[in-house]
This record gives sequence, structure tokens and C-alpha cells, in this order.
Amino acid sequence: MMGSLFRAMRVAATGAWIALAAVPCAQASGTAQLKAFVAQVRSAEGTFVQRQIKAAVGSASQAQGQATRTSMATSSGTFQFARPGRFVWAYQKPYEQLLQSDGDKLYVWDKDLNQVTVRALNGALGASPAAILFGSNDLEKNFTLRDAGVKQGIDWLELVPKSKDTQFERVVIGFRDGNLEAMELHDVFGNVTLLTFSNIHKNPVLPTHTFKFAVPKGADVING
Repeated sequence: MMGSLFRAMRVAATGAWIALAAVPCAQASGTAQLKAFVAQVRSAEGTFVQRQIKAAVGSASQAQGQATRTSMATSSGTFQFARPGRFVWAYQKPYEQLLQSDGDKLYVWDKDLNQVTVRALNGALGASPAAILFGSNDLEKNFTLRDAGVKQGIDWLELVPKSKDTQFERVVIGFRDGNLEAMELHDVFGNVTLLTFSNIHKNPVLPTHTFKFAVPKGADVING
């Protein structure tokens, strides 16, 4: 993803909220559950699986290889975050890659290349899917939200970026009883990436040093 949480996380949240205490989770809309999640969950950690479920096709040769690429485009790992803007997103399989932010700078480490790319975070979260999980409580500033119904017991909602300067067309998020289940990322190129979440621990105490990046020995550092 910054391929798919930033464009999105591979190279790469609102005004008033409806408290679930007032509306039973089973009856709350997807939008209500997202607002409550963003307002109440200041930090979290868990695991994820990322799958490319639709790949954009630009040529006949790409079309022939699409099924193979799509079936292989599955990765998994762990995440930790503390709002606003601090996170560790670690791919573990099939390849190791780390995306980490201390709230000021974003670090992307490719283990195979032993290369670190450093970027200023600034307002980069903005209207990216990462803002939904890691950003501040201002979702409706950057997205238009609408409920998208219930499927297989999961309440879905759709977020469309208000800014045209983004690589994402829309983000679809699923909640079950107030718990984040999945995110579906639709980019402007026609790619669709599905993230499913599990083992989420809400509001753990995460020391500041959790998000302090240490450059691996011998790594090349590129300031992007």
C-alpha cells in the first residue's frame, strides 16, 4: 500500500459522532460505527491480510498475466497506530517491508534492497485511506460518507475523497458490532485492494519509542 494505504501502504477522522452506547452496535449504520471508532479508538494494534482482488489491465500481455498476478498479490503482517499520524505497518509475508511514521516523517524500508525512503508526513495523510485509520478526527473534511448496506452481517460504508488530487476513487469500509473488519481500496487506475483485519486490540498503551524509526545498519537512505 503506499501502493495501497497511501497508494496506500506499499511503495506506498469528524464532526459529531453517534455513540454506540446510545445505539446498539447491531443496529448502528456503517457510518455511525466508523465515527465512533475514530472518536473512541486513539490507538490500536492487530494483524492484516492484503489482497489485490482486481488488477487494472492496460494491454493484451497484461491481460494474459492478470490471473496469475492477482492470485499471487497477497501479503500479510501487523500494524500499530496512535492518533494522529503515528503508525507502524509491517509486511511480513511474502516479503518484508516496513512503513513507519513518528508523526513527523514517514519511513519506508525495503528489506531486500536495504533501502530507506524518508518523506515529510505533513498533511500527506489528507484524503488517503491511511487517514481513516491513523489520522485525526476530521473525516468529513476530506471525505463524503454514505452507508452502503449490510452484507453477511457486516455494515458497510463508502468514503469518496473530496479532493481530486488523490490516487483513490473511493474506499469501502466494513464494521461488525463496532469492530473494524475490512477496507476495500479502489484506485483511479482500476485496481481494487482488499484489507481484512483481525486480532485488533483497541487503545493499548504504546510508548513513544514504538514509532521511532532506526535506520538498519548499512541501509541506503533516500530523502523523497
